[in-house]
Amino acid sequence: MPLTRTPMTAVDRAWLRMDTPENPMMICGVLAMDRPISINRLKRTLEERFLRFHRFRQRVVDKGDRAYWQDDPLFDLDNHLHQIALPGDADKAALQKLVSDLNSSSLDFRRPLWQLHYIDNYQGGSALLLRIHHCIADGISLVRVMLSLTDRGPEPRLAKVPARTPTTPPKRSWLQATLHRAVDSVQAANYQTRLFIQSVRNEPEYPLKLASTAGSVAFDLLKLGLAPVEPETGLKRPLCGRKRVAWAEPLPLDEVKACARALGGTVNDILMCTATGALQRHFAAHQEAVPECGLRVAVPFNLRPLNQPIDTLGNQFGLVLLALPVEVRDPIMCFRQVQENMNRLKRSYQAQVTYSLLDLFGRGPDVLERRALHLLSNKASAVLTNVPGPKHALYLAGAEVTQPMFWVPQSGSIGIGMSIFSYAGTVQFGITIDKNIHADPDAVMEYFQESFQALSHAALAGRQGALERRAG
Repeated sequence: MPLTRTPMTAVDRAWLRMDTPENPMMICGVLAMDRPISINRLKRTLEERFLRFHRFRQRVVDKGDRAYWQDDPLFDLDNHLHQIALPGDADKAALQKLVSDLNSSSLDFRRPLWQLHYIDNYQGGSALLLRIHHCIADGISLVRVMLSLTDRGPEPRLAKVPARTPTTPPKRSWLQATLHRAVDSVQAANYQTRLFIQSVRNEPEYPLKLASTAGSVAFDLLKLGLAPVEPETGLKRPLCGRKRVAWAEPLPLDEVKACARALGGTVNDILMCTATGALQRHFAAHQEAVPECGLRVAVPFNLRPLNQPIDTLGNQFGLVLLALPVEVRDPIMCFRQVQENMNRLKRSYQAQVTYSLLDLFGRGPDVLERRALHLLSNKASAVLTNVPGPKHALYLAGAEVTQPMFWVPQSGSIGIGMSIFSYAGTVQFGITIDKNIHADPDAVMEYFQESFQALSHAALAGRQGALERRAG
């Protein structure tokens, strides 16, 4: 009996083809836990919660012009779950070294594209390292998947989820398939026509708004194509493919919120400004000239509905290019510039434009995608992600998750990935850097802490001064 194949979407296929030896397209997540856990209990949790997503039982079949998801007839959880232990009195540096090594290693394309390492003997507890290929899903949905393994307390309520039995769709002849696609296209066109007519009846100005939106999209596409390449700095160098990973001690979320209130901005504005300050300090430490035009980072922008079911995988996000004013040294002035840049991007259609480009590249020849990827990756020095996490502490297989962290892959010639993740009243910050880039990941983590403290001090001091002037 032939195995069932499901066509891969064009956007997912675009991320599949971005995989290179220098930049494997993996999302990497680490969960540090306060105690060791039973490997049998972990396996049961994976079988009942992780493997209910059928995609994790499927491997990729790449036929050159098409790619498919196909059930792995030899699927075995033991091919994907590995148990190791750190030697001696392992500290954060030891775990970072292990994560760096595994994050530099590509996944096995003969099997479903994910791997999980259970790591024992980490600071009296344990850790989980999960690597998943980006073609399976984007960061938002994979964080949801990862958190679906957890509970609100140490005692889980595990319910056996019945395994899905793949069904083979009835095979159509060439003529039937052609007629089926034609009918679908006609029905879609009729639906869009009725929707347009109804919109005109309800809102006579709708055609003008539609034309205005189309013009804005075209303008954002033009701006993206004409954006200058990134300035030559030590952060843009040929890549070797070896990754170095580090993460900072978490920031108290209440302090970040207080800083945001004092400056009249959002938590996101504060964190983006803090990342800008960390890069400023990197340039100063290396006595490198700061680019007068600033730096740009590629920021994933979620396009999926927040109420979309967790079972929905795939990639539904676009990329926006955010300018970080590393040339502005005053913390408050830097914040105002970051805030303005963020607000400008929120009003743009850049995320929708880049998503559409990925869809287009995924349908076209590989050489077209490679050239476009080279062009776009030259317009950013790093990838910077910010994903909101749960507000309360979580437990996995009875152990409390003390610190979660994740990294998204960098594409093309980009060799730096920075990630921000909120969890249980804290903000986590991590980084992955190609070894050929002259930047110390541990030092950048310290710069991040220093940058936030400087911004927070300036913001609260300015607010206190304003209150005193009003009282006077």
